Amino acid sequence: MDKSRIEQNLNNVLKETNFPGLGTPKKGKVRDVYVQNDRIILISTDRHSSFDRIIAHIPFKGQVLTQTSAWWFEQTADIVPNHVLAIPDPNVVVGKKCATIPIEMVVRGYLTGVTDTAIWTRYQHGERNFGGVLLPDGMKKNQRLPQPLLTPTTKSETHDRNVTPKDIIEEGLADETTWEELSVTALRLFTRGQELARARGLILVDTKYEFGRDEHGSLTLIDEIHTPDSSRWWNSDSYDTRFNEGLEPEYFDKEFLRIWFRRHCDPYKDATLPAAPTDMIVELASRYIRIYEQLTGTQFTINPRPIKQRIKENLQKVDFPVM
Repeated sequence: MDKSRIEQNLNNVLKETNFPGLGTPKKGKVRDVYVQNDRIILISTDRHSSFDRIIAHIPFKGQVLTQTSAWWFEQTADIVPNHVLAIPDPNVVVGKKCATIPIEMVVRGYLTGVTDTAIWTRYQHGERNFGGVLLPDGMKKNQRLPQPLLTPTTKSETHDRNVTPKDIIEEGLADETTWEELSVTALRLFTRGQELARARGLILVDTKYEFGRDEHGSLTLIDEIHTPDSSRWWNSDSYDTRFNEGLEPEYFDKEFLRIWFRRHCDPYKDATLPAAPTDMIVELASRYIRIYEQLTGTQFTINPRPIKQRIKENLQKVDFPVM
């Protein structure tokens, strides 16, 4: 992707939406959601969330999230049904309304991360037991784990909380049968993701999945899957060399921007954060687009039209009451 095309669209970002009549609005960290009786409309904005707050707006990010998820939903439909009913716009998913299970199923394949909930941060602070798996002392940052680890968190609009399977059952977040179903399904999805990524020169480092129950009680994959937002991606060709030399992997996700904020402020406590440098915003947009193209084998389409107007028109074409 030519970065100059991204630079030309730096101001064409979707920060938020306001579509009266589309449904009951609910604003998430990245998505604006409109709830109807039997379906929900999820609009992926270009908001960039890390450290439990919005730290930047990245051109084309919402489009990448939607179209990447759409591809992965197709690749994993044989493992678990998903909520997708239609995709009327590059930023919009119409989904089946499900009863959300209030757990984020976080699966990790490598010892990495910089946030407070990251496994590397917790390992540095002396934690060794992760999801019932005891890690040895002396491991290094970005090292491959002996097996994929499940480290679930609560699903929250503010700050996610790490929970154990015992916590989940005792707090009534899920019963034992549901937890087993979630665990098996999440690990199968992660294995599929790693296999397909490896064939395309990428490493799926870690990710999170969200699930619900449809009207028949069937487990259903919701929200997103294997996007640069919900997942960490590295270049597989250079991983071994860079790890052995003590260098950071080649990232394709938002980790490098997280690291920049960690170095320039306290992103959890400072009331006002510094503005992300323009070159880093362009670079992140470029990485998001590149990972979409590398994964799907499809060229990313840039539409210079104002995103909000395009969404409104596309929703109206499929008889959604947008005002």
